[in-house]
Amino acid sequence: MQELLYLEVPTPDTPAVIRWLHHTFQPRLGTIVPKSSGGCWQVPNTTTELAIFLWSLQRTTYLKVMRWGERPFPQERACVQQLERALRVAFPLQPTSLPPWPAGQSIFQALADRYPLTVKYFQRMPNGKADLERVYWWEQRWRQGVQQPTPPVPVLHRATIPCDPPSYDLVYVGGALGVIHAAVMARLGYRVLLIERLPFGRMNREWNISRMEFQSLIDLGLFTAAEFESLIAREYRDGFNKFFDATTPAHCRAPVLHTPTVLNIALDSAKLLQLCGEKLRQAGGEIWDWTEFERATIHPNGVVVQAQHRQTQAQRRAIARVLVDAMGTASPIARQLNGGRAFESVCPTVGAIVKGIPPAVWDGDYGDVLFSHGDISRGRQLIWELFPGAGEERTIYLFHYHHIQPAFPGSLLELYEDFFAILPEYRRCNLEELTWVKPTFGYIPGHFSHHWSDRAVAFDRVLAIGDAASLQSPLVFTGFGSLVRNLPRLTDLLDTALRHDLVQKQFLNQIRAYQSNTAVTWLFSRGMMVPSDRPLPPQRVNAMLNTFFGILGQESPELADRFIKDRTGWLAFNRMALRAAWQNPGLLWWIYDMVGPWHLLRWLRSYLSFSLDGLYHALFGSWLPPLVRRCQGWLEPLAPQLWFWFLVQSYALSYSVGQPRLERPLAPLPTPRVDQAVSPR
Repeated sequence: MQELLYLEVPTPDTPAVIRWLHHTFQPRLGTIVPKSSGGCWQVPNTTTELAIFLWSLQRTTYLKVMRWGERPFPQERACVQQLERALRVAFPLQPTSLPPWPAGQSIFQALADRYPLTVKYFQRMPNGKADLERVYWWEQRWRQGVQQPTPPVPVLHRATIPCDPPSYDLVYVGGALGVIHAAVMARLGYRVLLIERLPFGRMNREWNISRMEFQSLIDLGLFTAAEFESLIAREYRDGFNKFFDATTPAHCRAPVLHTPTVLNIALDSAKLLQLCGEKLRQAGGEIWDWTEFERATIHPNGVVVQAQHRQTQAQRRAIARVLVDAMGTASPIARQLNGGRAFESVCPTVGAIVKGIPPAVWDGDYGDVLFSHGDISRGRQLIWELFPGAGEERTIYLFHYHHIQPAFPGSLLELYEDFFAILPEYRRCNLEELTWVKPTFGYIPGHFSHHWSDRAVAFDRVLAIGDAASLQSPLVFTGFGSLVRNLPRLTDLLDTALRHDLVQKQFLNQIRAYQSNTAVTWLFSRGMMVPSDRPLPPQRVNAMLNTFFGILGQESPELADRFIKDRTGWLAFNRMALRAAWQNPGLLWWIYDMVGPWHLLRWLRSYLSFSLDGLYHALFGSWLPPLVRRCQGWLEPLAPQLWFWFLVQSYALSYSVGQPRLERPLAPLPTPRVDQAVSPR
């Protein structure tokens, strides 16, 4: 038998497609004999037949046409093309809308008809009602921003007259990633306030990391080695990376890639946040939870932050030297800084922490770092992650890389229905036997930079970090991973800027987590984004991923580890890219077909920037940073702005080729640089 057609029909109603094939489709030649799983296409005066198979997987329908015979019959290709065109017309990719939530109805009642599995299993979670309401809130807010774009509501305002003396050096808005950075700065002696709209310590996602990456938090003095060990919920032995290849061309298939030190530490995120909060308070910092940021006014000598306590509706006011935006994807500050669009792609991510998975289904010593068990599904390439947690707990994620379109903004609720429906396909488990601990979800933003300066992350006295800066890794890291990897330079540069009062936009905008070696790999995530305006061969994304991960598997384990952790240098990147093109020449056309000429030109600009950074590192990386440090004693007091510029370039030499490190130990400030903190107004 020879395969003539393989396509996805983007509907979960496979019986409807079979009925359409049996009763509606009119072949231009011959007849289709109905079969329970498709049909047999018979043509008069020929012994060749076409077998049509349909099956369901991942809540969608797949179809194959196979020739049963040695030779094609006349007009065979035209007949197959007719079937494909008719299917595209009869079953197009349909956008989904957010169901209304009428007043007086519970969230479970509002969603039960459209998302029955989501309602069923959220009802079994301890705080399922509140969590599902938050999922709805996130999707509603996300859709409004994508489908009804409006000029960003200004939340940053200027004033020409001075304000009262600042009560704080730093005010952080956003208590997840924000508290980590805030705790470090507080321990350096700065007066810090953290504002969080939820109860402090609440998280929608769990965090995984490796020992090497967490070491940066130990080196900064935020945690001791013993404290780190107490934060480990589970350390697994190996992580697997495998993509579905049953339909992939033979030369694109790849074995399992083992990455034992990638995301192999499951952190107790609640305990980590609480410990950071304790360290923040011990260093003199404050935390206002249940408090929502409203606006900030930038004065010549400080920034006045207005907020409201969500339970009492009381207005709260704080004055700081610098405001740090850690509000994530929903940040109104990030929207204002970037003209309304703080990102250009997204990873809708859903999942849950569960207990009760039998050891035969998944050994707690092993995790899935990246895994797919099927091809493109309703305009998305779905990817799983599974990480062992404390005891019997497992954290499971389902996500996809998504190019944002108004008709297809990316839906958390739709993805959750997929999650509950296809989890048994992926992990061969009985959902009725699982204990649902809590959900994990969110929109992880992406912005593909071709140069460090093409995106604003700062304004006068305002700086964005984490997901608000929208600088995630293209493969497995999010704002947490980016922040931890870049925390040494972010902390050192902000410390330097504050010590010399370099709090204007041109200085703060240089304090960012940009890495040119990460920017150049955006083709990986862009290549995993299925266009919503036209169909692709269902196996396309898996074939591309198998090609690249097959090349990684042929490299040393150390290089594979470095690549996935965004630590690849110029030579290694180019060697792997050339090997991939040699092994699969069609890969170049696939990439062009998916991203288009404009985005390919953007990537070439990123590649040029990466190449220049690689050249600069080769020429200056070994001797310039140590020389800069030796000049600090006389250069910093003499020319603080020049010293700051040299420090930025020194860090860029190492980070841009995947060698993040702290250039110098950070010591607490001997005394506060402005008056002691007073009670906020």
